[in-house]
Amino acid sequence: MLLYLTLAFQAFCIYHAIKNRKPYYWIFIILFLSVIGCVIYLVTQVYNKRDASIIQERVTNILVPTKKVKALEKQLEFLDTYQNKVNLADAYFEMKDFYKAIKLYEDAAKDENQNNYYIKAQLVMAHYQTGYYEAAIAYAKTLQEHSEFEKSKAQFTYGLALEKIGRLDAAEAQLKKIDQRYDNYEERLVLAQFFLEREKIEEGKDILIEISEESKHMTKMNKQKYRTTVNEVEKLLKTL
Repeated sequence: MLLYLTLAFQAFCIYHAIKNRKPYYWIFIILFLSVIGCVIYLVTQVYNKRDASIIQERVTNILVPTKKVKALEKQLEFLDTYQNKVNLADAYFEMKDFYKAIKLYEDAAKDENQNNYYIKAQLVMAHYQTGYYEAAIAYAKTLQEHSEFEKSKAQFTYGLALEKIGRLDAAEAQLKKIDQRYDNYEERLVLAQFFLEREKIEEGKDILIEISEESKHMTKMNKQKYRTTVNEVEKLLKTL
């Protein structure tokens, strides 16, 4: 187990170094000095007080997802409750084990005494990830009367599912709801690509230009978080 944790720690540090274009010698330091090299890299190249909690969360998510799931599995085995099912389903979802997440979410959704909006929203996204687009659409339709559904990720996923089955006009109506200034950068990039693929060049270009302009005013953390998205935006703009 310790070996796997060490390899995961190294993988995270190498990924971060490459993504942020750090000098290549850091990769060798991380590889040859193992955990010590990773700690040196984090302290000298990544760590500062403002980012500390975020770094800790990312490293923890890499190192202990299996441990977290095992603990939640035992908790559910000991006490079969609605909340324990949802907690374990969420953990599976985070690990992208969508089939197990779906099974638990659907089991929990049988409890009609609960407000199941959250579970059904998760099922929209989980079914989409597994390619069950009709199921994702069916769950989304049960949420349309909820105010939380408007401009949510579940609604955006609903639009993506509609696109997958060829209902393009309906898909566009849902996807456009997510188009908000200074927010939803990744989703808006997908929307721009949707327009471009449908030869709605001006609509797609307008969104790309907005994101490009907004990126100039991002905080340091957001610039790092959305670096890949902004780079893809700039790449697309050069082709138009």
